[in-house]
Amino acid sequence: MKNIILFVLCVFLFFSNCTEKKIQDKKPKLVVGIVIDQMRYDYLTRYAERYGKGGFNRILKNGFSLENAHYNYIPTYTAVGHASIFTGTTPNNHGIISNNWYDKFLKESIYCVDDSNYATVGNSGNVGKKSPQRLYTTTISDELHLAQNMKGKTIGLSIKDRSAILPVGHTANGAYWYDANNNNNNQWVTSSYYMKKLPKWVADFNANNNADNYLNETWNTLYDINTYEKSRSDNNIFEKNLNGKATPTFPKKLKELRAKNGNFNLIKTVPAGNTYTVDFAKAAIIGEQLGKTAYTDFLTVSFSSTDYIGHRYGVAAVETEDTYLRLDKDLEDFFTFLDTEVGKNNYTLFLTADHAAVHVPAYLQSLKISAHYMDAKKFKKFILEITQKYFNSKELIENISNYQIFLNKDKIASLGLDKNEVAQKLAEEVINFDKIYKAVTARTLQTTNFTDGIMNSLQNGYNQKFSGDVLMIPYPATLIRERKGTSHGSGYSYDTHIPIIFYGNGIKKGKSSKKYSIIDIAPTISNLLKIESPNGTSGKVIEEALK
Repeated sequence: MKNIILFVLCVFLFFSNCTEKKIQDKKPKLVVGIVIDQMRYDYLTRYAERYGKGGFNRILKNGFSLENAHYNYIPTYTAVGHASIFTGTTPNNHGIISNNWYDKFLKESIYCVDDSNYATVGNSGNVGKKSPQRLYTTTISDELHLAQNMKGKTIGLSIKDRSAILPVGHTANGAYWYDANNNNNNQWVTSSYYMKKLPKWVADFNANNNADNYLNETWNTLYDINTYEKSRSDNNIFEKNLNGKATPTFPKKLKELRAKNGNFNLIKTVPAGNTYTVDFAKAAIIGEQLGKTAYTDFLTVSFSSTDYIGHRYGVAAVETEDTYLRLDKDLEDFFTFLDTEVGKNNYTLFLTADHAAVHVPAYLQSLKISAHYMDAKKFKKFILEITQKYFNSKELIENISNYQIFLNKDKIASLGLDKNEVAQKLAEEVINFDKIYKAVTARTLQTTNFTDGIMNSLQNGYNQKFSGDVLMIPYPATLIRERKGTSHGSGYSYDTHIPIIFYGNGIKKGKSSKKYSIIDIAPTISNLLKIESPNGTSGKVIEEALK
């Protein structure tokens, strides 16, 4: 009798293990890459008790969270972040070195996704003259397309064009962004790079969208404003007002504020912009029938309103806290939709951010914490005085931007000077400017290997073909902007520490405090899908997150 029971138990365990292995071996029908623009890691912990069960807490409880994940390059800007997440590498390889940068070949400032070879699809404006042409490596979705012989669909969407285009790379079936640049514009559009006309589902969404309804509402706090104890007082001097409003306080009557804040453009700067993005993501999943075929589809969703709100009000604002409490509800709604439309065991998602942000420096100064504002005009004057003093010329500088100096090589040669000597002298002298902490020449970055620390981040962000001749790092908590609101871009922890959470098919439950880099997401998802990593990948597979 005991032998029979033992035999039955062994058979049961054998088939249970086979069933479990079969489920684990089954590839997801849909991968969803979620990027939250300007989300600090501590927003997960700071507001944890106020989040519901179905949004952030659902994927934290049932997914795998990296608690010590960072960006490993400078600059931490939106375009660079989105490119790095999905290519698995840094600007020295993928070529996106900022949102805007000085092109030393064209001798002009360029925007990361501008491309005059293409036209807008969706209206008669110019916002669709875009493409991923400046991205020089493949993305996860490119590799998924190649692995499936161009079967399956890859779709990117965001209010921001760069946040829709760069994640889905070169082979996307579509990338869509929101156009409200003129008062009468209120459409999701794309570029002729992808298609000749909008799909019916996009045209239908534009015809029936809820942007107008959202902007006729009042933004008040989700809960009693007195319960927002994680934030500064509502009325303070560190936040920038909306046009037409005397103080940066609640309530914000959007219907009354629209006319003075770009009409439909206002939706970008309120939490409803995130809700609106979820609306469009749902329409994309239904309209493209994502997750419904034998092939794996890929959807990238980037939430931009968090960034616009963060810039205006700062890290510790009631507006920021309320935005994340509302985003938590939007995510719960989206996850529930995925369960129903795609199936609970049929999708894998990851959630991360393209950068974080610093506390408003003026606020830090009020607390006697070291923080600074840098005057760009004063800085340029200082640099020209250096070249005049040592080389008797103020014509040796072609451009100063993104904490980089581009030399005028033709002028330097005409004066019989050595470009490396000019760059080295600038690097030595520029640190005498009161807001610059470190400086290094491009030549040094080409000949020296910095293995860790902030100089390693600077090196990872340096692209030999596109970057400047002298690169600088300001003191921590230094911004070039007005004293209200905040920004990002540095290699310091406040800008680099972001959430990375994996969830769904093929993902373990758990967390890790080991240090990982943003570039580790792409090879990890590639490994899960059993495909090649993007062709420039320099990250590693996060083995402990995978079943």
